[in-house]
Amino acid sequence: MRLGINLGYWGAGMDADNLAVAREADRLGYSVCWAAEAYGSDAATVLAWVAAQTERIDVGSAIFQIPARTPAMTAMTAATLDTLSGGRFRLGLGVSGPQVSEGWYGVRFDKPLARTREYVEVIRKAMSRQRLTHDGDNWTLPLPDGPGKPLKLTVHPVREHIPLYIAAIGPKNLEQTGEIADGALVLFYAPEHAEETTLGSLRAGRAKIGKDLEGFDVVPTVPMAVGDDVRGLADHFRPYTALYVGGMGSAKQNFYNKLAQRMGYEKEAAEIQEKYLSGDKEGAAAAVPHELIDSTSLIGPVERIADRMQAYAQAGVTTLSLTPAGFTLEERLAGLRAGVEALDRAGLA
Repeated sequence: MRLGINLGYWGAGMDADNLAVAREADRLGYSVCWAAEAYGSDAATVLAWVAAQTERIDVGSAIFQIPARTPAMTAMTAATLDTLSGGRFRLGLGVSGPQVSEGWYGVRFDKPLARTREYVEVIRKAMSRQRLTHDGDNWTLPLPDGPGKPLKLTVHPVREHIPLYIAAIGPKNLEQTGEIADGALVLFYAPEHAEETTLGSLRAGRAKIGKDLEGFDVVPTVPMAVGDDVRGLADHFRPYTALYVGGMGSAKQNFYNKLAQRMGYEKEAAEIQEKYLSGDKEGAAAAVPHELIDSTSLIGPVERIADRMQAYAQAGVTTLSLTPAGFTLEERLAGLRAGVEALDRAGLA
């Protein structure tokens, strides 16, 4: 099992610290550094900046939002980043959510699975440097009855195949991800529930193309906090968990709330969402069960974190992307080093 680092969203007042975190992860031998985007900073610019100031670590989008770019533009960006980084780019994609897709980009959040499949088809064709033609429900290339003509990518990426990941949560999305992608980006991954929440659906998708999970990258992002007070450390992640389970989406459409329900927290998920959407964020955070946080985070002394890393590896994880907690740069860097120490103690390095 390899380690990754997730920088999250840029522009939260820690830009210089994030670069220092990426550099330290590079020095320590972390496999990949991910950057995200929502409706603030874009991930492509951040990744180019990080790649220019690191040497070995891969840089990955977690995620490029599908409604933000045409598939051909995403192929261009991926090819450019892979070339500039010397073959260190990983392309992570996701449909985002209805609020961002329709509120920020003006793109209807309908048929996300079909849109994702078609998006990947166009990207794969463009990246292969074929002349680009496509006739689908969402994109037609070239446009008919006009001056457009089939074009091919002029950039030659360093690698013939750039790894493609999809952020997936629901069973149908996970199954399709197993079928059309090289890896899955997941959140709130609990080893104890991995088979029913994630791995079973991924296997079903792989089986459709005659493959298993061998060589497929399962990449959960996991918050981490090191110390002796396990319950106190878990409390740091209550607002984060409440945001996703309660407020990431609408009352009718929240993927993370449904995930918590599939993990056995039906009553708690409903209470968290009700409180969060009514404006009681503190009450929503208080309603998050400790067990939910503990099973989806790495918290405690290094020895305990090492044990949990073994559980993640046994539950099919191939790249464990950490988000070390800390209010200062020193705390975050210490978390990075503790991650390496825990991996070594777990016998997984």
